Amino acid sequence: MSLSTRVIAAVGAVVVIGAGTVAGSVAYASGKGQPEHPLATLVVGRSSIHAGPTCYNDGKPLNKDAITKCQADAKKAGDEGTLPTSDVTSTDRIGVGVDPSVSDTGWWAATDGGQGQAQIASLRTSSTFSGMQPASALLSTSSENTRVTVVENDAKTGDIIAAWFFDLKNKDFVPTAQ
Repeated sequence: MSLSTRVIAAVGAVVVIGAGTVAGSVAYASGKGQPEHPLATLVVGRSSIHAGPTCYNDGKPLNKDAITKCQADAKKAGDEGTLPTSDVTSTDRIGVGVDPSVSDTGWWAATDGGQGQAQIASLRTSSTFSGMQPASALLSTSSENTRVTVVENDAKTGDIIAAWFFDLKNKDFVPTAQ
């Protein structure tokens, strides 16, 4: 059984179009640079959200005034409901990921829940993911919302380079009667 000239031409056209599409996609992707700001990712169960930093100075350390303003901006954004937010239940597990450039500098993550500040990841370098922690140990017991803070913190100098903020909305929260 031999292939007809039309079949061979059609197969050849598909190969040429496919190769052109791949080559064009590679050329397009290679023209794209790194994101303008490093990203942090909040993982809750099987879902995730990512965001650029709330506070960032082009990779240079933030001074004390910038850090104070950063915290105020994060509180305001949280109050306005504009922080990246993820629903969570007490049976979920929570983790945080950062870009490799952040991991090279150093970073940590914590929540304002649990008993005071609850660590998701202590200061670490050369690791881009915190691992998954039980949400029940990280969530606030007095509020429906728990704030997650991720900080790029230079492990050598102690300087804060960037900060990301996320909110967790506890779907299991039941307010106590006053």
